[in-house]
Amino acid sequence: MRSIIIIIATVFLMSCKETKDERIRKAVESQLSFYPESTLQDLYKNFFQDYFGPGHMLGDTLSAGAYLNRELASFEQASGAYYEPTGYNANFYRVNLSVIKEGLITRDAFFDAFVRSVSDIQTITLEEWKKEWREIDSVIHSMDLSLAGYERERENIFSLLEQEKYVLHHSEPFTKAYDPHYRIIAREIFLKEILPYLPQTGFTFQTSRQSAY
Repeated sequence: MRSIIIIIATVFLMSCKETKDERIRKAVESQLSFYPESTLQDLYKNFFQDYFGPGHMLGDTLSAGAYLNRELASFEQASGAYYEPTGYNANFYRVNLSVIKEGLITRDAFFDAFVRSVSDIQTITLEEWKKEWREIDSVIHSMDLSLAGYERERENIFSLLEQEKYVLHHSEPFTKAYDPHYRIIAREIFLKEILPYLPQTGFTFQTSRQSAY
């Protein structure tokens, strides 16, 4: 298990040697390969989560815990990878709630990791995020991806940012196609406290799930 963590850390360090544009491009290509129904809104959400983590989801611990319980009761099996890195820095990981449903991690241990992922967040300012998104958007625009509703969503995102609104949900096409159920966990917490309990069997979408890495 230790060797797996070392491999992931090595991959991350190698990615740091690439240019920022290359890392952004690879993050976009990775998401679209696993989630081809993604729109620009979903790409935005991925990069946003890399900087802001799960902070916007935790109004208070009691409510967040109750919401997690309701969501766990709302589905039998969640599709997708057990985990996947956010954005191009992998500051956080999306961890599928299936790890709880399948008994790989206890609900309480998972929720504790989620809460602590919020408490240590050091986010950037809205102005810094606007600048960052403009750079990310420029790379995505240069890729000519023919995403559904691209121009409309692009205009909407910039409009919302100017109104100092920056939190977006997954797009309707993404939600219908993948019915996502996950929480955002800080990288260090994920690698130490969750990854060791996940099976290392390779990634197969919707079946023997592993990592969308």
